[in-house]
Amino acid sequence: MASSEQLKALLKSHIDGDETQFYSVAMQVAAHEAKVGHGKLAEELRTMIDSAKIRSSSETVKRRLIPLAQPRGELANLLEVSYPHNRFSDLILAEALEMRLKRIIREQRNFSKIRSHGLDPRRKILLVGPPGTGKTLTASVLAGELGIPLLLVRFDALITKYMGETSAKLRQVFDAMRDVRGVYFFDEFDAIGSHRGMSNDVGEIRRILNSFLQMIEQDDSNSLIVAATNHPEILDHALFRRFDDVLEYGLPNPQQIISILKNRLVGFSKPIKDWEGIAAKGEGLSYAEITRAVRDAIKDSIIHDRATVTEEEVKNNLDEREAFRGRNHNH
Repeated sequence: MASSEQLKALLKSHIDGDETQFYSVAMQVAAHEAKVGHGKLAEELRTMIDSAKIRSSSETVKRRLIPLAQPRGELANLLEVSYPHNRFSDLILAEALEMRLKRIIREQRNFSKIRSHGLDPRRKILLVGPPGTGKTLTASVLAGELGIPLLLVRFDALITKYMGETSAKLRQVFDAMRDVRGVYFFDEFDAIGSHRGMSNDVGEIRRILNSFLQMIEQDDSNSLIVAATNHPEILDHALFRRFDDVLEYGLPNPQQIISILKNRLVGFSKPIKDWEGIAAKGEGLSYAEITRAVRDAIKDSIIHDRATVTEEEVKNNLDEREAFRGRNHNH
């Protein structure tokens, strides 16, 4: 029989909509029943939990889209909804950054437990760093690992020229955070987060920033707020203290480049021996650029009915990416 604490934890996680915690406690109950000799009951509980997980994952999209599909102003235009399947293994990051992201996921998975002690899990995250270093993928991984939707905030629909309209739309987004738990992703965040005193600033942009500062400060939803920028230097200083974590992304080092190559070339890399030589070609490129180079090499092998990719092909594609990046920087 479940203990009173387990029953309370089951009920609380159900009320909070924390499925991960609910299944975790349910499995603890099953384990306890097995331990006290109720093997048949324990097996029935595990079977029920497993089937519920499968059913839940297939119904998640339908169930969670309902609140967003209701006619609530322009919310459908403001948020682009997806359900990523990305996992932490898709990310290749510096060890310190990897540990900080794992801590965020761990705290989110123990949401109810942390809240029950009067504390808040990390859920307001700012990602800074050059393009292609894994910021957008991180938002997808957080959603995928936690089994919740990713909601991209569309700045083209959010920002208007009419006084006060953008702040009203921003309020709709923050209301959605309360109604539907998800990862709310503000990409290219400097569009609304630039210095309030910048010379080219206008009054409306300052009002938008002030509104955002106030709303993020007051937000106590169960959602994650993830903002990303390539230009942290132009963000208003008041923003940084509103986030629980500021994560800095950089270009991969040689060892990380090798990890990316091996990760992306699984099944195609049999003839490759000189990983260090290939990694040297990739220095200065971002994760995204290296991934594109590898994909191009694989596609070429597939087109020509080859089962593997050679070192030379990978190097040539990395050289192409470097040349492409150089042209873009010069313009």
